[in-house]
Amino acid sequence: MSKLTNNERSPYTDVIRLTATDLIAIGNGGTRQIATIPAGGAVSLCAVIESIAVTGSTSLVVNIGTTLADPDEFIDALDVDAMTTGQPTFNTGDVFVQTAGNTTIAGGYLPKAAASASTPVYIKVTDAAVSSITAGEIIIGLEILDLTQYQA
Repeated sequence: MSKLTNNERSPYTDVIRLTATDLIAIGNGGTRQIATIPAGGAVSLCAVIESIAVTGSTSLVVNIGTTLADPDEFIDALDVDAMTTGQPTFNTGDVFVQTAGNTTIAGGYLPKAAASASTPVYIKVTDAAVSSITAGEIIIGLEILDLTQYQA
């Protein structure tokens, strides 16, 4: 049996980079669509990293998921200011966590948010001082499965 190889392969199908300017534009309590789960797709991985330290605010919190009003299925209430710059956070959202603080899945892999129709993925920013942010950057990586791309 042949083995697929690709040195550039990444587990992420979607990578979203948000700068300080982007975060300010989203605003306190604001949401922005950052990706789409295609019909027949699901999400198996969501990671967030503060690649450049956010300065100018000490209260930046982000949520990522599919519910516009409270998108917390993939990342829930991530306190960006408490993160160590360069250290990612993975799958802390409601659909990934079995019990408080536990993302252990029997078998190690269970994609979530299976969609029968095209479904937007949102980020929500909560930060009363968001307009005071002067620098910073967060990067979001999503692994979105899409078997329908192989349909005949």
